[in-house]
Order: sequence, then C-alpha cells, then structure tokens
Amino acid sequence: MPFRDMKYHPAKNRSPVKEAETMLLLSVLPSIILFIVIWKCDRYEKEPPRLLLKLFLFGALTTVSAFIIEILFGDVILGFMDHNGILFQLIDNFLIVALSEEAGKYFVLKKVTWKHPAFNYTFDAVVYSVTTSLGFATLENILYLVEGDLGTAVVRALFSVPGHVIDALYMGYFYGLAKYADAYGDEKLKKKHLKQAFVIPVLIHGFYDFCLSTEYDIFILIFLVFEVVITVLAIKRLLRLSKIRAAIPGDADSADVPETASADL
Repeated sequence: MPFRDMKYHPAKNRSPVKEAETMLLLSVLPSIILFIVIWKCDRYEKEPPRLLLKLFLFGALTTVSAFIIEILFGDVILGFMDHNGILFQLIDNFLIVALSEEAGKYFVLKKVTWKHPAFNYTFDAVVYSVTTSLGFATLENILYLVEGDLGTAVVRALFSVPGHVIDALYMGYFYGLAKYADAYGDEKLKKKHLKQAFVIPVLIHGFYDFCLSTEYDIFILIFLVFEVVITVLAIKRLLRLSKIRAAIPGDADSADVPETASADL
C-alpha cells in the first residue's frame, strides 16, 4: 500500500507511552512470527545471523527509496490525474508502488547474497528474500502503527505483512533457481529465473494493491480469492523446496538433484 495513503487513528483515553509500546510490539510481532516459520523450514544449514541482520536492516532502508519514489511520481508527476480513476490506480499500484518496493528488495538481495559463500542451497534464497522483505515490512508497519489503532494492527498483521512475505517467497524461489542454474553455467536459464524473481513479485504485489485501492466492490471479492490462491501456492512451493536438499554445485558437499533439474525444483 502506498506510503502516502497512511492514515493515523490515535486511540483515546490511553497513556501515550503505553499506547506507543503496544503499537511497537504489534508492529514487529508479525515479522518475528513469520521469520521463525521460515527459519524452521531451513532444514539443512542455518544461515549466518550477521548476514540475515544485514539483509533485514538494508531491507528496512529500502522503505526510504520507496517513499521518495511514491511521493515523487504519485503526487508530483501524476498529480494531474484522477487518483480514483482506474488508469491512475493501475499505473500507481503496478509501475510505482510495486515496482519501487520490489526493486529495492531485489537490489539488496542480489547485492548482498549472490556471491556470498553461505549461499550454498537453493532454499537459502527463500530465507534471504523473506528476511529482506521482513525488514521492509517491519519498518513500514512501524510507520503505519506508531500512531495507529488496534484495528489497523490486526488488518496489517493478517494481510500486509504476510503479503510482503508471499512476494518474497516467489522472489526467493526463482532467485534460488537462478543461482542453481548459474552454478551449472546455464546462462540462459539463469537470466530467465532472475527475471522471474523480479517480475512475478511485482505483478503479485501490484495486483494485490490494485484490488484494495479501487472503489469497485467486485475487486474486493477478486482480492479475497486471489489471496487464498496465491497463499496456498506459495505455501506449497515453500514446503516442497524445504524438503529438497538442493545444494548449489561447487559450493556444498552434496546435492540430491541432477544438474538438469533446476527447472523442476
């Protein structure tokens, strides 16, 4: 959801300090829970804490670039358009919000992990991608909830933060396949999967935000169906990949998949 659409709803008759502490806890709790889930799915070799912390912090910093781009393009360059119109919603949600946010995450992911020696299993890519995305989602959540209410916290815990994780699961899935293909020298397959690792999360993210931004009730129904389908598919991919000991050739001692199996993981 665009940063400029943040709406604060300060609670009444509550201690400001108590309220701030509660909102801060609710801001970070969904990310902690989701990180633990992904961490436990990494069955064969846990990732270095310092690397994960680096990804989390740099992921959080991408909220700054996303904020600048969304304000610049959404309010300044596209300021002349009807913000309730379908055309603006399409451009805003796909080409501005989703593109800027996923581009930032992808840049951090690729820059920090591609040549890192710890990146020796395809599932590592999922852990890296989700950690980066949770950094973004956590800071975004804090910005939304620092003066928000319990209702906003619940909605974001159920939809917004998991939505970022679903985007990250697809990014990590294809990013891991790209690394696997690269290890075998398949440049064509590597480029294909890297493109998928970026484009598919952008499309999922854009469609997610578009459905929630339009004023047509039919898109709420479409969103609910889309949310169920995309979540089920993401969980299936997560469980499937976590069960396969797909080591990156040359970087790990063994692999349970043949060198031509990258596209089948």
